[in-house]
Amino acid sequence: MLRNVGVAKLYQFSVNLYKPLLYGWISSRTKRTIDYSLVPTIKEEDLKEQFVRGSGPGGQSVNKTSNCVILTHMPSGIVIRCHQTRSLDQNRKKARETLVTKLDNLINGPKSVEAQQQSIQEIKSVKREQKRRKMASLKSQWKATNSE
Repeated sequence: MLRNVGVAKLYQFSVNLYKPLLYGWISSRTKRTIDYSLVPTIKEEDLKEQFVRGSGPGGQSVNKTSNCVILTHMPSGIVIRCHQTRSLDQNRKKARETLVTKLDNLINGPKSVEAQQQSIQEIKSVKREQKRRKMASLKSQWKATNSE
């Protein structure tokens, strides 16, 4: 779902996650945009969710509470274990976001959102390197003409 917010500035929100995610600015000058239409949706009946005790640093509050989420996607068999925060709700959200990303990579492959973002970053880095080389050659030419 795209919304016009200002002059050539668009937000894109993900419909299938718990919270809307801001994917950054997309301007009218950008030739490559990311296609979010292929992102899979997750049905709650396809998930098996378990809450287990966490481990690691944090002391007694981490070791006593069951705030680690183990999320299993039954059709694909993907298992996600999330214990990034002390909050159970935040871990549930992060586990679902990770599951959507992994499913997208598995199903769509090179057309996944992560692969599209990576290809855009590679194109940007190549252009940046070309610009750096061009400026270095122009600088060396300028030094050669001014030193004579």
